[in-house]
Amino acid sequence: MTARRSTRPDLARRLREAALALPGAWEDSPWEGDTVAKVGDKIFAFLGSESLGVKCARSRTEADEWLHRFPDDASVMAYIGRHGWNSLRTTGAIEEDELMEALETSYEIVVSGLPRSRRPVGPS
Repeated sequence: MTARRSTRPDLARRLREAALALPGAWEDSPWEGDTVAKVGDKIFAFLGSESLGVKCARSRTEADEWLHRFPDDASVMAYIGRHGWNSLRTTGAIEEDELMEALETSYEIVVSGLPRSRRPVGPS
């Protein structure tokens, strides 16, 4: 049996703060019980207490790297997973710096898909 990392209680808060500190980012609750981070009108992160939903890559093939590296802690998100979205457990083996990097990657991918006139100004 593999030892599991204990819950990192402040990690969800730190991920939320990091997401909302990105240029143009704002918090929304489009569905009951779900908190997301958006830039423009697009979601770039699903902010859960035990998981982070992010667009890990532009393609499903690239996003599958997370599934191979962390088979117990990464999964394809329902409905949007075919577009490169994964759910990453924040209570498992994925290090905080990798979760932060995944959050920033998701933000950058989503921002790059916005029309230039709607992209936030500032460092990304």
